[in-house]
Amino acid sequence: MMFLSALNADTRTALDGPKIVSALKQSYGERAAKRGVAWLNLMQTDAELSENEALEKVNRFFNMFRFIDDIKLWGVKNYWATPVEFIGVNGGDCEDYSIAKYFTLLELGVPDEKMRITMVKALNLNQYHMVLAYYATPASIPLILDNIDGLIKPATKRNDLLPVYSFNASQLWLNKSRGRSVPTGNSTRLKRWQDLRQRINTAKLKQPKLKLEF
Repeated sequence: MMFLSALNADTRTALDGPKIVSALKQSYGERAAKRGVAWLNLMQTDAELSENEALEKVNRFFNMFRFIDDIKLWGVKNYWATPVEFIGVNGGDCEDYSIAKYFTLLELGVPDEKMRITMVKALNLNQYHMVLAYYATPASIPLILDNIDGLIKPATKRNDLLPVYSFNASQLWLNKSRGRSVPTGNSTRLKRWQDLRQRINTAKLKQPKLKLEF
């Protein structure tokens, strides 16, 4: 229903906008439906939009959503929400920001091989954190899309982040040292990622334990 093309980066399938908006309204209310319309409009921007412009638009759009821990929002310690669930409830944690940005950029035509959802250690916060990294070329220093620091910066300017592992639709990498990542197999080895990909094309949307709007 929702992200057929996102599950296979080589296959482009149009999103069913009316069904998405209807599902958002039914599951989360009128405001959620309006956010869904704004999201769909974002993905119908000018075809001549550069990849860097797409990064800026998507990063700015999702960073307006509210940050909230999974245990408060969903009642579980760690839940990776689909982009539609994130939009529907109007918030989430760092994984949800990164995942929503990743799938939205896929829909805007950014190739999967240029992006990696990346788990890092946020040194200033002394906790694990997730960001989206964009590689203009395989050898490029990645640009970091983050909900903590809203400005897109090259990884060399984010000394507060220490990469741990990263993944996209097909590949998993482990970071052995800063700036050096080693492929370690298919990303389906990540249970939460596999679970998310199985849920992303269903009409069933999880209900939060906490309402962020009334």
